[in-house]
Amino acid sequence: MREINQNVPHVYLTEEEYSHLEDFIRRHHTHCAGPGECTAMVLQRIKAPIDVVWSVVRRFDKPQAYKNFVKSCHMMQGYHEGGRMEVGSIREVRVVSGLPASYSRERLELLDDENHVLSFRVLGGEHRLHNYRSTTSLHQMAFGDNHCGHIGGNQMGSTIVIESYVVAVPEGNTVEDTITFVDTVVRCNLQSLARLSERLAAVRATSQHDNAENNALRSSSTSAMVK
Repeated sequence: MREINQNVPHVYLTEEEYSHLEDFIRRHHTHCAGPGECTAMVLQRIKAPIDVVWSVVRRFDKPQAYKNFVKSCHMMQGYHEGGRMEVGSIREVRVVSGLPASYSRERLELLDDENHVLSFRVLGGEHRLHNYRSTTSLHQMAFGDNHCGHIGGNQMGSTIVIESYVVAVPEGNTVEDTITFVDTVVRCNLQSLARLSERLAAVRATSQHDNAENNALRSSSTSAMVK
């Protein structure tokens, strides 16, 4: 097993997974932190196909679907009917009470449906996480006994989600304090994403099973009538 980042103490990748993801992590999740900034990465395994997970993550206009600290989201720019977004779209999210923030204004930097990557940056708002930039990527893996292995195509499998970020260290806080706080929020979001995605996958699997049974029954009835 290999740990891919010193700030991800509880999530490990197999050598096969690391070998497959190493170049991708280097391109999308290796950030250059400037003076007074810090960077970290969080991973989450989800027992749901990548298309199900991506259908939730890609909705820049609906972060509250799985981000429990977001109360509401209002699209200010770049939103089209049917949920179609474009790079440069801007949203304003309101957070739940009890956090040291009230709202955040954020810009979509990257939405790559082919490679399942979304990135955004914080433009402003009333909060302490200044210069925040985040990148989230999804990677399809096959089910295994104790871990996942890479698979391609549209085979059923599970998904590894990687979310990395860069943020300015607030005045009066240490790098360790900042990473601990942001990691906690990101990890809660990804755990919520896992629960939602796994529910959606279960509903889809049940629907597909029911449809298959109904088709089989119709086919059997048709054959009986012909005879």
